Amino acid sequence: MSVQDIRKLVSSTRKFDLLVVGLQEVPKCGVEQVLQEAMADTHILLCQKAMQSIQMFLFGAKSSEAYIKEMKVDKHAVGGCGGVIGRKKGAVAMYINFSGIRMVFVSCHLAAHEHKVEKRNSECRHISHSLFSKNDIHYAKSADITVWLGDLNYRLEGISSMPARKMIEENRQSKLRDRDQLLQEAEKGQVFNGYCEGTLSFKPTYKYNVGSSNYDSSYKIRVPSWTDRILFKVDHSSGLDAVLSSYEALDCVSSSDHKPVKAHLCLKVRGGNT
Repeated sequence: MSVQDIRKLVSSTRKFDLLVVGLQEVPKCGVEQVLQEAMADTHILLCQKAMQSIQMFLFGAKSSEAYIKEMKVDKHAVGGCGGVIGRKKGAVAMYINFSGIRMVFVSCHLAAHEHKVEKRNSECRHISHSLFSKNDIHYAKSADITVWLGDLNYRLEGISSMPARKMIEENRQSKLRDRDQLLQEAEKGQVFNGYCEGTLSFKPTYKYNVGSSNYDSSYKIRVPSWTDRILFKVDHSSGLDAVLSSYEALDCVSSSDHKPVKAHLCLKVRGGNT
């Protein structure tokens, strides 16, 4: 991903308290510095964590440090490097107690290829059970809200590439949601129990020809899929409500073979303020 495209990940109108940027297969172009420079007018870097090419950055409004009671980071690898240096699968995570709200953010990269559904499910479960497990306080289990983001790599199943592309071209991608492996596995209770996700109203985010908004034209002509996702889970005993005000893909980013996704989540304590 180019420097220009990294800047596009952060909105020019930033009226939020916290901004989390999770990246997979991170380019070697000084991502931290680029993000900090893009956010300098309004936000500061509160925390970061990396595991090879999986990285996450947490920014807060300049006044936010006064509201932070605790921060922790962790990481967990699954499998090997796939024979490619810097492309280890797994996750990095952050825990933050912000204004009394306990939050966990997870940036992950799961196993690729359509047929490896159970491997992805297993990796999700393993990561969930392993993050922050070395601590006496079980941060992941005690969170008021947990957000998973990243290249989850779930694919479309039971449809070939050209019929899928025709449906997308005709703006009928909603018909493809029934074929999405993540939604299928969640429906069966195999993964992401209790999590919510916005409607997949945007086009599948993978795989594009780099430098364009055209789907893969290599000899593999991969089936377009919603590999890149953001899911969240609220502990309702916390007295917290979460409203997803937007969930979209950034079609303007063209230096990757994925289109990144972003979500705007508003939290409200029942009977209190947003």
